[in-house]
Amino acid sequence: MEFLELARSIRARDPARPTWAEALLCYAGLHAVLWHRLAHFLWGLGLRAPARCVSHLSRWLTGIEIHPGATLGRRLFIDHGMGVVIGETAEVGDDVLIYHGVTLGGLSGQPGKRHPTLEGNVVVGAGAQVLGPIRIGAGARIGANAVVVSPVAAGETVVGIPARPPQAAAGHRTTGYGLPDCPADPVEEEMARLREEVAALRRELAALRPPAAGLRRAEGVK
Repeated sequence: MEFLELARSIRARDPARPTWAEALLCYAGLHAVLWHRLAHFLWGLGLRAPARCVSHLSRWLTGIEIHPGATLGRRLFIDHGMGVVIGETAEVGDDVLIYHGVTLGGLSGQPGKRHPTLEGNVVVGAGAQVLGPIRIGAGARIGANAVVVSPVAAGETVVGIPARPPQAAAGHRTTGYGLPDCPADPVEEEMARLREEVAALRRELAALRPPAAGLRRAEGVK
């Protein structure tokens, strides 16, 4: 039964190591997924109003808003969960981990596919915003508070606004919140590159100054 599979996944992945009773009774993410299964079933039957009512009730009970049209894979773990929003055309693969405050949203008001697709084993850190009909590859990690508006390759880690891979993340593992164990700030990295360029220009300018000074002295002697 799915609620047991979800509880087993929570017990295996949550470092708090909850008991079976805790996993089944005290995890809003588990309850939200189960409520969504009912809402999605009704949505598929064309019963849109009842589906939205179930979804609204789920949001009131769990603090997690999942549109009944969204497609969720197996063993989705929404940890903490408060403030999570998943849009109508979002697709979430198996064994995905989503933290609180995450939005899988759209950038367009037009009908059609407008929300992201997350492949299996993706981790989305707290407060991250994944926007538009983009694909997040299997095993990708999205750092806390990142804003993702471009596709992310499988296994890649992205951080910052707009989200992009940090240089320091290469070869490092990632933490539960999708950040590398040696987190880097993309803005700070860009500033560091600019500082290096300025320093190089100063060295080149300094190398040109001595000949010019010697020429002026020679002209003064004449």
